[in-house]
Amino acid sequence: MHYLGKLWRFLVALQLLPALESGEETLVGGQAVLEGVMMRSPHAWAIAVRKPSGEMATHSEPLERPSDKHKWMGWPVVRGVMTLGYAMSLGFRALRFSADVALEQIAPDSKGKKVEISGWIAAVNIAISVGFFIFTYKFLPLLAATELKRVNPVFANPVLFNIVDGVIRIVLFLLFIWGVSLMKDIRRVYEYHGAEHKTVFAFENGDPLQTGAVQKYSTYHPRCGTSFLMTVMIFSIVVYIVANAIFPVTTFWARFVTRIVLLPVIAGLSYEIIRFAAKHRGSLFALMTAPGLWLQRITTQPPADDQVQCAIVALDQAMELEKQHGGELVIA
Repeated sequence: MHYLGKLWRFLVALQLLPALESGEETLVGGQAVLEGVMMRSPHAWAIAVRKPSGEMATHSEPLERPSDKHKWMGWPVVRGVMTLGYAMSLGFRALRFSADVALEQIAPDSKGKKVEISGWIAAVNIAISVGFFIFTYKFLPLLAATELKRVNPVFANPVLFNIVDGVIRIVLFLLFIWGVSLMKDIRRVYEYHGAEHKTVFAFENGDPLQTGAVQKYSTYHPRCGTSFLMTVMIFSIVVYIVANAIFPVTTFWARFVTRIVLLPVIAGLSYEIIRFAAKHRGSLFALMTAPGLWLQRITTQPPADDQVQCAIVALDQAMELEKQHGGELVIA
């Protein structure tokens, strides 16, 4: 049962992965994991996880930026899709590492092999996560909006239909984010999320990476994955309205397929909005990202000093590797 409990924490955290990860290949960022923090720079990443014993487990590796390999991956919009995919892949590796550290306290099996997240269990969890995302944020809102249209013809108006669909999607997302925050283990993940943001802020402002200096900063950061997801959900309403005007579709399954096909486009454009808003905080685009900052009141919580220490260690190790493998580091 103890193993199943840890596996459940891993699965829930996996659902939250897009909200906890800040994907930007030219800036310092990171991600909260189970009892720890992953930090990455353009050319390196490192993770620090607190063991049940109180000791810290760490790991670091150099990274290759996608746009360094293929210049077209650095094109606007395209870079958003590629960077997001790359960040999600790295985020999953970090989350799996933290889950394996949490499982170390479980006694080895009869063959003396330590308990960890196996490849097939990880694959099943990814499949469940993707299925949950599509069902909850694409299928259910569309189904509800379609049923409302049948009840009242006024909802047949394409603009109103897509607005209702988008509002339902946002409500479901908010309920999920709030609901899992009631779980003690996930609340601790949100605290590590706050530690990650505070540490990134301190680094960006040139302050020493020491607990006291880091703790004075806010837990709300504009490049957070939470802000990205909220921007995606708000901006998707506009994209679906425009797409429906250009390619009118009326059946349920045609609309559903359209929503899946347009996901990369919405993600890429939302990435550009977040990137621009982070550098121009007084702009109209910054106002669009404001709901994501408000939502961070849930997805980030004030961290304890030992949680901040994990974030500091992770960033220190990432920057040490960055000096060996990196180039110019751009700060927003």
